[in-house]
Amino acid sequence: MKSNFLFVFWLFLVSPVFSQEDSIQMNLSEVIIQENRIQIPFSKQNRNISVVDRMVLETTPARSLQEVLTFVPGVDVRQRGVTGVQADIGIRGGSFEQTLMLLNGIKLSDPQTGHHMMNIPVPMLEIDRVEVLKGPASRIFGQNAYAGAINVITKLSDEKRLNLQGYAGDFGMKGISFAGSLPVGSYKQNLAISHDDSNGHWYNSDYQVGNIFYEGGLDLNENNSLRGMIAYTDRTFGANGFYTSSFPDQWESIQTTLASLSHIYNAGGFSLNTRAYWRRNVDEFRLRREEPEFFQNNHTTDVMAIETNGSIENSLGTTGFGLELREESIESSNLGNHDRTLFGLFLEHLFQFGDKVDLRAGIYSTYYSEYDWKHFPGAELGFQANQNLRLYAGYGKSFRIPTYTDLYYIGPTNIGNENLQPEEAQNFEIGAKWNKGPFRAELVYFVRDTDNLIEWARLNEEDPWQPQNFNQVSFQGTEVSFNYRVNPTGKFVQVKELMLSYNYIDANIQDESSELETRYSLTALKHQFIAGVLLGIGKKIEWNIKMRQVERMAQDPYFILDMRVDYNRIGKIGFFAEASNITNTEYIEAGFVEMPGRWFRAGFSINFQ
Repeated sequence: MKSNFLFVFWLFLVSPVFSQEDSIQMNLSEVIIQENRIQIPFSKQNRNISVVDRMVLETTPARSLQEVLTFVPGVDVRQRGVTGVQADIGIRGGSFEQTLMLLNGIKLSDPQTGHHMMNIPVPMLEIDRVEVLKGPASRIFGQNAYAGAINVITKLSDEKRLNLQGYAGDFGMKGISFAGSLPVGSYKQNLAISHDDSNGHWYNSDYQVGNIFYEGGLDLNENNSLRGMIAYTDRTFGANGFYTSSFPDQWESIQTTLASLSHIYNAGGFSLNTRAYWRRNVDEFRLRREEPEFFQNNHTTDVMAIETNGSIENSLGTTGFGLELREESIESSNLGNHDRTLFGLFLEHLFQFGDKVDLRAGIYSTYYSEYDWKHFPGAELGFQANQNLRLYAGYGKSFRIPTYTDLYYIGPTNIGNENLQPEEAQNFEIGAKWNKGPFRAELVYFVRDTDNLIEWARLNEEDPWQPQNFNQVSFQGTEVSFNYRVNPTGKFVQVKELMLSYNYIDANIQDESSELETRYSLTALKHQFIAGVLLGIGKKIEWNIKMRQVERMAQDPYFILDMRVDYNRIGKIGFFAEASNITNTEYIEAGFVEMPGRWFRAGFSINFQ
């Protein structure tokens, strides 16, 4: 494979292909953050947000969204195997259960377990951008947006296009992706299909991942439009070390289906988005791959929801409102059969005090069939000190109810706890954003004081893991980031993008059970340093260098260096090569999975428009 990698790199330099100017870079300051209700440009947001745009998605040395997110400040991605075939995502020291994933504003949380939240049925080629909201988002999205939320956004195209990408690499890895759009009159439609598979980087770590995504939109008239999507993903993988080291022959197969239909109304200063969606997740897990009779779990979860979100401009500013009805159910050979109902109400208002000060405050109130009414108030205050500097502060309350795995799971190494209480937190942050031309910088300090933190724990290695409620757990941290980006200027060698970030997180446990060994939240990020530079060489070559230094609480630090070279990326035919973990570092991100040493991929892309 390494000789193939060198051959493809040589091919970059000699292949005569067509190129075009890079016109797809977006102005992040003008990007409207998609929060379902009040729409605010990125530059006017009074909270810590990272936007991963199309250029970053295309040039990062990564084969999956999970891998791309490892380079987002404050985001902790714990992969089990290459390309994130199964990965957990945490934000600001929160666990994977405390992060909400969304697709075009549709919640992807699963009542069985947060381990399924990255089962996103969208090929990378179809993702337009990703918005990462760090800090409490319960006031905006409701429960599960405890430590933050990640919204994956696709975009319907007005033009015909066809994109094809293929690659191969170490560990028998190979993949093919297709994405296209074919508008017909006022009807827009996108279709994307992908397949990836590998023999695995160590024993019983092979995988197959398939995705199919279709989205359509129809403009009925000037004020009304319809938008629908249907998507499916199938993930089957050997799970050696994923959840326990005692059974190396673990195996899992997961199928996720998502369907939605939305109606959007816009007229002057009034907008209303009403949608219904259904999500089904089917999960089969075996402790011994070839012996399902030894220990096998079969789970099927269904989520059905209808919601309406809107905003109206008035003399006092802008008012946002929303209503949500959500039904969750599970049929499981291990967890039993359960269902619950969630009903939510949302109200917020954006006040503008002159040209420099604005206040956005609101509340999300939710009724749970098991826990009665809960309320999540919050507010963000912003001050535009000058044309380039914005100061902000915020408060929010977070809340999360236990998953069915937290409550009812029974296995050789894990046991649920039916007596768990929901976890909640008070969150505070203060920060500053500086924007000037191609430069962006941000500094933020946050505190999260948690009651009844849900965490899997045990006294020693002989005991099974069991979730417990921890009281008086305080997380505090600081994030500082710097970004520089320019459009091509014609120079032979040019720095097109430069980014640096550092995160520090500290957890303080004031609990009589603090001597317990913990599994997730209390082994979160402590130090995270990320750096990257994207170089343009001539008109067709781009060289992206990414590095990260990571240290988690009570774990050894590690350093990872990745690189990618693109030739004619936005032309009709292009080629790329990637190298991960160039430093050949030995490290573990999640479970008991030893991540691979140095490995390579190379491939091609075809773009017609």
